Amino acid sequence: MIVDLRIYTCQPNRMAEFVKTYETMGWEIQKKYLGRCLGWYTTVEGPLNRIVHLWAYDSQADREARRAAMAKDPGFQAYLAKVAEMGVLQEMENRIVAPAPFYAAHLAEQAK
Repeated sequence: MIVDLRIYTCQPNRMAEFVKTYETMGWEIQKKYLGRCLGWYTTVEGPLNRIVHLWAYDSQADREARRAAMAKDPGFQAYLAKVAEMGVLQEMENRIVAPAPFYAAHLAEQAK
């Protein structure tokens, strides 16, 4: 398993606008294609105006296939166009992380 950890930074005072647009245009499409959302959060303390979401995949190949299929969806393309038009995002980061061996064993045990 790998996890795609994404951190988006919004323009000050525009995070609620971005979250609402995502909720209405992006959430269902991403759930359809990406599947396993491990969490979708907004910052309360620390660096502000940030959204963090995590998506689990079986492998990098699984991630690439799912994201490629999603990229072809006209609804997802409309969502991306809307976010670009809004000019609400300052920065987007993503990192691919994998569970440490002891945690991978924990996950396997939980799956039983």
